[in-house]
Amino acid sequence: MIEAGHYYDLEVVKSVDFGLYLNAEGQEILLPRRFVPQDAAIGDTVHVFVYHDNEDRLIATTQKPVATVGEFALMKCVGKTEHGAFLEWGIMKDVFVPLSNMVNRMQPQEHYLIYLYIDERTGRVTGTEKIQRFLSNDHLTVKEDETVDLIAWQQTDIGYKMIINNRHTGVLHFSDVFRDLQYGERLKGYIRKIRPENKIDVSIGEKGYRKVTTETDRLLELLREHNGYLPYNDKSSPEEIYNFFGVSKKTFKMTVGSLYKDRKVELTQTGIKLIDDNQQK
Repeated sequence: MIEAGHYYDLEVVKSVDFGLYLNAEGQEILLPRRFVPQDAAIGDTVHVFVYHDNEDRLIATTQKPVATVGEFALMKCVGKTEHGAFLEWGIMKDVFVPLSNMVNRMQPQEHYLIYLYIDERTGRVTGTEKIQRFLSNDHLTVKEDETVDLIAWQQTDIGYKMIINNRHTGVLHFSDVFRDLQYGERLKGYIRKIRPENKIDVSIGEKGYRKVTTETDRLLELLREHNGYLPYNDKSSPEEIYNFFGVSKKTFKMTVGSLYKDRKVELTQTGIKLIDDNQQK
């Protein structure tokens, strides 16, 4: 069944002056001319996002919304009424958030972390700021060391509460991050530990030496860009390292250690020195 708020690959079955009609399990959905891919013809399959237009008809677009049904996104309020607010969706249509779905009254130009779902009464895509009920750790779909998508949600006494894969919650401890995270910020991370009662600790970036393999080339490039020398070592503070390299001090040390072992850098009292390529031959 074709539902609003999702992507589909649909076949072109009819061409008209104002667009293409797509076969959506027996019904035809219009893809307006302005969104038709170049050279699309009858029989082709096009990748589209489906939503309701202002007359409650299903319509297709090749525009990309900031979130689909079942996902969270930081969205800007672009208007409000006595019944709710409209948030920018990234397509021709805005998302409506009823007053009952707000934590506080939304204000135009402000950003809010929103979850999108199908309203059972209207069948339309609807947004809510009350997102806790859509998150659960009762039945986990992740395991330790697994790479996950993270969204910064709330700051607590011990760190940041994070949304994991649009389904679960976890904590990113202050000791594992060296800058302030922005509300609604998206990051890549991994499951560091699953504790009793399915409480999850997460870290950002990649785990262990998987991260080192991507950071070594970057560090070598930085050294070349700075005439073969960088004034950072074990004595540098975590904040200094994060501000320059964008990684934790632990990852920095592992990366430098890997390059030192491969005889690509020298360690001096004040920093790191690149070994000339000719010296390595």
